[in-house]
Amino acid sequence: MIFDVAIVGGGAAGFFAAIQVAQQKPNLSVVILERGKEVLTKVKVSGGGRCNVTHAEFVPNELVKAYPRGQRELKGPFHTFCSGDTVAFFEERGVPLKIEEDGRMFPETDSSQTIIDCFTSEVDKLGIKVNTNCSVKSILPPTEEIQTWQLETSQGELKAHKLLVATGSNPKIWKLLETLGHTIVPPVSSLFTFNIKDNRINDLMGVSSPAEVKLLHPNKLPIKLENGQKAKASGPLLITHWGMSGPAILKLSAWGARELFQLKYHFKIQVNWLPKYATEEIFTELLDVKNSEAKKTITNTRPFDLPKRLWFKIIEASGIQEQSNWADISKKQLQKLATQLTAAIFEVNGKSTFKEEFVTAGGVALKEINFKSYESKLFKNLFFAGEVLNIDAVTGGFNFQNAWTGAFIAAQAICENS
Repeated sequence: MIFDVAIVGGGAAGFFAAIQVAQQKPNLSVVILERGKEVLTKVKVSGGGRCNVTHAEFVPNELVKAYPRGQRELKGPFHTFCSGDTVAFFEERGVPLKIEEDGRMFPETDSSQTIIDCFTSEVDKLGIKVNTNCSVKSILPPTEEIQTWQLETSQGELKAHKLLVATGSNPKIWKLLETLGHTIVPPVSSLFTFNIKDNRINDLMGVSSPAEVKLLHPNKLPIKLENGQKAKASGPLLITHWGMSGPAILKLSAWGARELFQLKYHFKIQVNWLPKYATEEIFTELLDVKNSEAKKTITNTRPFDLPKRLWFKIIEASGIQEQSNWADISKKQLQKLATQLTAAIFEVNGKSTFKEEFVTAGGVALKEINFKSYESKLFKNLFFAGEVLNIDAVTGGFNFQNAWTGAFIAAQAICENS
């Protein structure tokens, strides 16, 4: 069969691109090839089943700051199609979105099925063909004799004038693209939580507190990122039964993805539970508390806005008895307490996947893509969108926004030349 447009990958980017193409050029025949038995599986599990569609950052130059890989390349594309355009797309189709306190955006129904239903009904309405259980085994570029892309699939041979690859992190497709001549940046995990066994966080599962976290080498020297900056992040830190998670940790896992992979996920972190203050400032504050609250016990006086259980653990880690009066605490103990509050070192041994939202750093090298069209610089009429490229983001709806933007621009370019 010969199609005008073949899209490999029945996920967010693939469906969005197919809809955009079919709307702009209804006369084009479009097929989506999905290797699984179901489509949009990542959309289904995203955001705990609520689907974190995008993020309420509507300024392109600010939005790009959420992308450890792709920051420079996405500036132009976000000026073409940004988060506000995503909101409009869904609202025009009867799917209003809501903004949560942290900026994440979800459908008002709080159900990813709403997004899936929106896509599948659009695809049906527009006459887009969807082939499930259809894995691609080989990709051959056009030749002088055969001027179409030739795909060998598990359901037989298929030809297309234009080909869009939107398969996400798919090693088999990356291998096929490498065979064509594209460079694949080796994939490594990007969004993950840190495995930490430490008495200071034992029995604190579920406790969350704002923190600043720095990545350190096993010898405690700061880890520097590819751009030369020190790896640090601020935000809520969540203590879990396996270690630490929450936005501060997830940001670091994304920004330090390659460096932490090289360390085989054995490294240290420095945690400041009072992110706006340095150790010496807190030591001075503690001296004031020692004088002003002399007769009170340390457990009954919390000078800082910390969860009670965490405060007790920090006191214990500083070698101070729970029933000690402030007057009885030595300067040496106060110094240790100030250090535990602002520069606590934890050892990380391994990682855990963050929920079902598996994200990788790696994919098709960005230097081989024209970001005005998302077309390959190596082959005419070969396009890409989504995580098949070496683009990834921190958690919060940013990875989906990358998918929508790439799919929209690729679809525009496909239609312009069809």
